Amino acid sequence: MTDFESTTNASDPALMYYRPCVGVVLFNDQGQVWVGKRINEPGIGFQYTWQMPQGGIDRGEDPSAAAVRELQEETGATNAEIIREAANWYSYDLPKNMRNPSRKGLFRGQTQKWFALRFKGNDSEFQLDTYKKPEFSNWKWVNLVEVPELIVPFKRDVYVNVVEEFKDLPERIANEC
Repeated sequence: MTDFESTTNASDPALMYYRPCVGVVLFNDQGQVWVGKRINEPGIGFQYTWQMPQGGIDRGEDPSAAAVRELQEETGATNAEIIREAANWYSYDLPKNMRNPSRKGLFRGQTQKWFALRFKGNDSEFQLDTYKKPEFSNWKWVNLVEVPELIVPFKRDVYVNVVEEFKDLPERIANEC
């Protein structure tokens, strides 16, 4: 992985860097994926919608371990296994109104490594308030191809690429049952 170095000049987008993150495409036995409805954050001025679990990679943390940790922190689910890692890292730029010191304003955006996980538990395992600051207010299962239309526009291209990377999995998983 690239060595991501920080800068103290957050006012110049050319000097800002991409925060290393992971994303999780969590599949159920029917080949559907889990999405959560983001809790709106006051003062940002952008209406969040649905997204799959994602979050930052801690310094020295393996991306696959970060994916499992983020899934647990954001959904409460622990009964899942990694079935595939995306071949590529995908990046997006944050809107300018989201680049401020309270949101780690040194980041231009995020670069993400995505993982497909197979959920082996029951829906009752999802507890959105298990972490100190919940990310989601609600959740649901949807078809993978629907996900790009549910996400905020600035992340849409990443989600289109993720759907393309994992497009064979819904049918394969549904046929295993």
